[in-house]
Amino acid sequence: MTHTERGTIMVADYDFGDVDIERAIAEEAGFELRAQQCKSEEEVIRYGGDAQGILTQYAHIGATAMDRLDDLRVISRYGTGVDIVDVDAATRHGIQVTNAPNDWCAEEVADHAIALWLSAARKINAYDAATRAGRWHWQAGAPIWRLRGQVFGILGFGAIAQLIAQRARPFEVQLHAHDPFVGDEQIRASGVTPVSFERLVEESDHLVIQAPLTPDTHHLFDRATLARMKPTAVLVNTARGPIVEDAALAEALTVGVIAGAALDDLEEEPAKRRDWRPGNPLLHLPNTIVTPHAAYYSEESLRTVRSIAAQEAVRVLTGQRPRSPVNTVGA
Repeated sequence: MTHTERGTIMVADYDFGDVDIERAIAEEAGFELRAQQCKSEEEVIRYGGDAQGILTQYAHIGATAMDRLDDLRVISRYGTGVDIVDVDAATRHGIQVTNAPNDWCAEEVADHAIALWLSAARKINAYDAATRAGRWHWQAGAPIWRLRGQVFGILGFGAIAQLIAQRARPFEVQLHAHDPFVGDEQIRASGVTPVSFERLVEESDHLVIQAPLTPDTHHLFDRATLARMKPTAVLVNTARGPIVEDAALAEALTVGVIAGAALDDLEEEPAKRRDWRPGNPLLHLPNTIVTPHAAYYSEESLRTVRSIAAQEAVRVLTGQRPRSPVNTVGA
């Protein structure tokens, strides 16, 4: 059997430099792999007309695409979140959606959250910028507060959030967490104090967002929520960008409603835009750190998630059960 006899798997978009890992997995199973760089659902439809499977990193695949892509049987996400896929529409069309369990990058995201926290709390960027500009003064980072005894809050208490708590504990901070889907006893068993969302926002000196993006969490950190935080607080987001309203955060940071922010994503997700330019005001504030949605990244995690995405598509298209299904289709 040649690799074209079973059909086509399309990589809708990728920023890995190549698709060699995916191609090897697809072709070994008898499929042709075709790689595109789709920046819109219209482009997914244009290039995916004969695809039985689609792997997607940032490209949105919604109901419109599913209505038009008659051969599509599986959508496999590079990563854990599936907010770029209309899962309900996929289910109605009998299309299997898969993702990667978050343990593929859990250690990396937890490390990154702590790195962002410490960099913001210890004013690493401010000191670095000052010294490069010729100012050798400790005052360039003032004020800095001792970490020990401060409240380190975490929104969400899933696997990654628990790893973040473990890493923060040696700094002798007070660990607080809020997660409406995790019982208080489970949180306490990890040596963390369960609190309401209101207490988390109002009492945290450092607040790390590690929650999924849902209709309930979209813009959860808006102008009203930010106004309830301490003026000395630092907000860290290693979850999805749209949980924080960018314009409200920029305003809060500019006028001193909160002291700082360290973000691994922006609301606009620049990687999804073909002609992105750095116009977001958060990128120009001295009390903000922004990394390009890189918390998941290590060479090891990248190899793992690429293999998972390709293998899941092949499993579904060869009649096997996916290992990480997002929805239930068929009988």
